[in-house]
Amino acid sequence: MKTTTLLIDGMSCQHCVMELTKQLAKLDIKIKDVQIGLAEVDYDDEKISQAQLEEAVREAGFSMKK
Repeated sequence: MKTTTLLIDGMSCQHCVMELTKQLAKLDIKIKDVQIGLAEVDYDDEKISQAQLEEAVREAGFSMKK
C-alpha cells in the first residue's frame, strides 16, 4: 500500500468534500481523510494509477494542484 496526499484546486465547501469523497469511493482505495483542498488516501499502486486518482478528482469537478 502507498499513501499519498492529493492537493486539489477548486474546493470551497463541505459539499465539495462530499462530492470528492463520493468519486474517490468508486476506486479500490482507502480514503484516510478528505478536507477542503486535499485528500489523503492509501492505495495499491499496482492496481490504481496516479492518473486514475487524478481522473476521480476531475470527475468531482476539481483539478490537481501542480
